Amino acid sequence: MQIGMVGLGRMGGNMTIRLIQHGHSVVAYDRSPEAVQESAREGATPASSLEDLVSKLQPPRAVWIMVPAGQPVDDTINALIPHMSPGDTILDGGNSRWIDSIRRSKEVEAHGLKWLDVGTSGGVWGLKEGYSMMIGGEPDTFKHWEPIFQALAPEGGYGLVGPAGSGHFVKMVHNGIEYGMMESYGEGFEIMKCAAEYPSLDLTQIAGIWNHGSVVRSWLLELAEDALRKDPGLESIRGYVEDSGEGRWTVEAAINTSVPAPVIALSLFRRFASRQPESFSAKVLAALRNEFGGHAVQHEPAASHAQGE
Repeated sequence: MQIGMVGLGRMGGNMTIRLIQHGHSVVAYDRSPEAVQESAREGATPASSLEDLVSKLQPPRAVWIMVPAGQPVDDTINALIPHMSPGDTILDGGNSRWIDSIRRSKEVEAHGLKWLDVGTSGGVWGLKEGYSMMIGGEPDTFKHWEPIFQALAPEGGYGLVGPAGSGHFVKMVHNGIEYGMMESYGEGFEIMKCAAEYPSLDLTQIAGIWNHGSVVRSWLLELAEDALRKDPGLESIRGYVEDSGEGRWTVEAAINTSVPAPVIALSLFRRFASRQPESFSAKVLAALRNEFGGHAVQHEPAASHAQGE
């Protein structure tokens, strides 16, 4: 099959290669000419613009968008629509908010186009291992483009989960669960690292043991083992953790449906805490303990104004 790929970053670029490896034809576009040329070297047909990309596709066309969530997705869709024809399909494989995907599906369909939102997981390993894909949209549209999903996913790793928006909704919850799993691994390894009774625990070895037969084994734990093998004390890494939105949206969905989700919520807030050089709330706690109980506080070192200090 032939498909257009818009956005050739870590995910889109590797997905392009995997599709080509499985015998599909890809027309590739990115705002970076270097990224386009790199995909061309892998066998993709280069496009110089979105209009050029659409012109090089045979109807019925499919254009897969892999750009950052939010306005970039809307801008890309709005730029594509004038050049596409009724019956063509737009697929959004990024981490878009599911509510936005419902809105976009209606906007696309108003122009006679078809829509699929594809929650995609696999990261930089997807090229080799395949991508897990949670797809929302109409069954007929899904069925038509299913060979594309078969090429991108490992066996059993894709499926139509519901109507428009549901693919990104399921991917959102997937990432919320991921937040909780990552936090529990982080806490567990820190407990072992700080155990005074066992100062020489080999965390890399332990991660390896757990990855064979343990009930806590997972791909995330395999990645933790790899990271610890490269840098056993993680000395080169700052404990600053960003979030790309899905964890927040999962917590919002839990609130809106009155579903208790304390682990996911706390794992999100832990990410916020990781970005603070010093917590003002912790200062408030220290001050309160000093005020009501006379508990000692630690003072910041006085700022020195001496030249050269």
